[in-house]
Amino acid sequence: MASSSMDTEAAGQDSKGSGYTVAATAHAVDSDSWQQVGLLLMIGFNCAYVLSFSNLMMAPLGWGWGVACLLLVGAAAWYANWLLAGLHFIDGQRFIRYRDLMGFVFGRKMYYITYFLQFATLLLCNMGFILLGARALKLCTHDLPPLHASLLVVINQAINVEFTHTPARLQWFITATGIVYFAFAYFVPTISAMRNWLATSAVLTLAYDIALFAILIRDGKSNKQKDYNVHGSPSEKVFNALGAVAAILVCNTSGLLPEIQSTVREPAVRGTRRALLLQYTAGVAGYYGVSVAGYWAYGSSVSEYLPNELGGPRWAAVLINAAAFLQSIVSQHLFVVPIHEAMDTHLQRLDEGMFSRYNLTRRLFARGLMFGFNVFVTALFPFMGDFVNLVGSFALVPLTFMFPSMVVLKIKGKSGGRWSRLWHWGIIVFSTVLCVATTAAAVRLIFNNARIYHFFADM
Repeated sequence: MASSSMDTEAAGQDSKGSGYTVAATAHAVDSDSWQQVGLLLMIGFNCAYVLSFSNLMMAPLGWGWGVACLLLVGAAAWYANWLLAGLHFIDGQRFIRYRDLMGFVFGRKMYYITYFLQFATLLLCNMGFILLGARALKLCTHDLPPLHASLLVVINQAINVEFTHTPARLQWFITATGIVYFAFAYFVPTISAMRNWLATSAVLTLAYDIALFAILIRDGKSNKQKDYNVHGSPSEKVFNALGAVAAILVCNTSGLLPEIQSTVREPAVRGTRRALLLQYTAGVAGYYGVSVAGYWAYGSSVSEYLPNELGGPRWAAVLINAAAFLQSIVSQHLFVVPIHEAMDTHLQRLDEGMFSRYNLTRRLFARGLMFGFNVFVTALFPFMGDFVNLVGSFALVPLTFMFPSMVVLKIKGKSGGRWSRLWHWGIIVFSTVLCVATTAAAVRLIFNNARIYHFFADM
């Protein structure tokens, strides 16, 4: 294995744990129970993104291929993450960052490749969260009855009547969402610090899931003219199907399991695998259930944002959008914490607490810079939902499938046996082909929509 000679975070500042070495970090390590991490995974993946998955995953595939791909990709993601969880300890070191693991095994180049893939994934994912949160907030304020309008609606109406004489643009809500996400990331800086918010987030998740299922069942029964055909030319069907496979991968994995696993108390491998069991059983029932129910209720014409089509009372639409927005505040944090950890470890004083005056000032700058950039890009390209497919294809395919098998082949060599080597080489070859094909489909979709929409479009 290659020497860990690259300039990783906190190089040369390792501290001893329970018989293993852990790289220095500004965030907590070995502090959370597997039950807490399992609940965090369940909540994190049952986020506002599920409101787009009926359109992204089921509509391009139809019933047969759709259900088959949901099961196959979900099972494959579970296996790949189960495998990756077993690589958390190598040669007496606990790898709390994915990029450190790849750098240790393969050298400096793979460290930076993993760094780029991870952070590109997390930044695009956070932009998607900002867009979905903004849409939920906009629809929530739109559906509120005039006599019960919230203070936010009054302020937005006053601003827009005064300056533009038009309804509040999506960009207003993108900015408001970014500010709220920034505040949460600033005062709840680490994964472990999220423990106090998990119960509230779980209640919000159940609230909008139950309300969604109730309305979807009602709408599905009343809708007698549902069309489940997959539309488009043969080439369009192929490209859209590849995009759907990438979206299914996005809803099942994150590409940051080692960073999440770093918080799990010993035995970390067994604990993380138990947490994954919760995600891929109870958790998957939630986000797969909403995706399938949305497609059943509305067919291939299902909206890219499910609440756009919901019937029923206005208060139910307000409840779903408000709960989705509030729940996304917690969920989005999970999928961007590794960026915060990297910046905190570089910028903060590790011998001081997270809330010392010096570290608070540095964190204010770091969080503000990141969320300011994400808000601007999201407002500029308000069709960020298309980037979900790009994330799943270009970055998550290698992070989820290819890299763990590469590590297994490297550390075990010929001792793993012939069939094991063939199995992992097969995974590498297949995931490479899948990565190229789905990336081409995602780029095609983005270019098509870039011609339709304009910068700062009010969608």
